[in-house]
Amino acid sequence: MEIIGEKINGTRKRVARAIAERDAGFVCDLARRQAEAGAAWLDVNAGTHPQQEPGDLVWLVENVQAVTDTPLSLDSANPKALAAAIEVVDKTPLINSISGEPERLGNILPLVAEHGCCVIALAMAATKIPETSAARVAVVHKVMEATRASSVPDEHVYVDPLVLTIGTDTCSGLTFFETLRAVHAAYPEVHLTAGLSNISFGLPARSYINRAFLTLAVGAGLDSAILDPLDQDLRATLLAAELVLGRDDYCLAYTRAYRAGVFD
Repeated sequence: MEIIGEKINGTRKRVARAIAERDAGFVCDLARRQAEAGAAWLDVNAGTHPQQEPGDLVWLVENVQAVTDTPLSLDSANPKALAAAIEVVDKTPLINSISGEPERLGNILPLVAEHGCCVIALAMAATKIPETSAARVAVVHKVMEATRASSVPDEHVYVDPLVLTIGTDTCSGLTFFETLRAVHAAYPEVHLTAGLSNISFGLPARSYINRAFLTLAVGAGLDSAILDPLDQDLRATLLAAELVLGRDDYCLAYTRAYRAGVFD
């Protein structure tokens, strides 16, 4: 299971302030702690005005890379910001994201193909998330046609079926799992990912919902997720789920994590 560390995101007030004030120490500490917690990728999202975003994203990349060699997920819908950041990354990044929107496919997919990047593909057309699993899968088919036409290998694509808060749609989780399974059946080489905490937005005691959702999603085929790697309970849940599903040979990952204090 690949963890994409979610915390360096300019939509968070404290991170936005760090970007505005050029507080490198705060950003570097977030990067270091997520990397030490086992993140496979670190998501970096400036979340600033499109004209300002290229410089802000480059600043984030340079500071994160100063303290860790963990590969980066460049999180932006702005092709100019992505192009600027790609020029300064040390390792080939994950691009977050493309979708069924023609503008994103036309402007971002060429960058993915040119630089040999992995890419997150959202099951979304235009600005609306389809309500049904069948409609989301139809979007994924369109996106996969485009990635294949651009010679992006299926194994470089991380499909995100998209999860809405269960607080406004009690079938949100079921739709997600149905889409996940259908995409996996159609494209067995692609990765499957999700913005995990979306499921619990607006509800109390969110950590319980997030843990339940993670366990069920891993069982349905999820092999990566954008989440908080500093959430020790969530990491413990993930380790236990993979153990029960037979994905942890000789229980080594579980027992090593226990000795390292993950379950304290």
